[in-house]
Amino acid sequence: MSDYITVTTGIYDAIKDTLRRKKVSIGEEKRLAEELRKAKQVRRRDLPADIVTVNRKVTLKDHTQDFEHEYIFVPSTREKLKKNKHSILSNIALAVVGYKVGDIIDWPFREGERKIEIVKVEAWEG
Repeated sequence: MSDYITVTTGIYDAIKDTLRRKKVSIGEEKRLAEELRKAKQVRRRDLPADIVTVNRKVTLKDHTQDFEHEYIFVPSTREKLKKNKHSILSNIALAVVGYKVGDIIDWPFREGERKIEIVKVEAWEG
């Protein structure tokens, strides 16, 4: 697993704002604050293709609940759950944003700790 997350400045600022507004659980808040302290910020054009970010289709394997699911992460204003479009600031996106294919993350979701693996990341144009 990566020692740090890689995010664009826009995503970094959006996560900081989410923390400031207390939109996450205490466990998630502590973890996100720690990740932001170590985060590597890059320009969008310099972001590697295998990093989870906005406008990417991401396949995740949940080792805790033993299932695999594909998510499309979009800006918060374009979220449409019926079309599998999840906000980049949703709980599942916050758990994996900035990580790359092959990373396995232990994340403190509200309903309990889960182990999530990033299986595939691809560009998504919607």
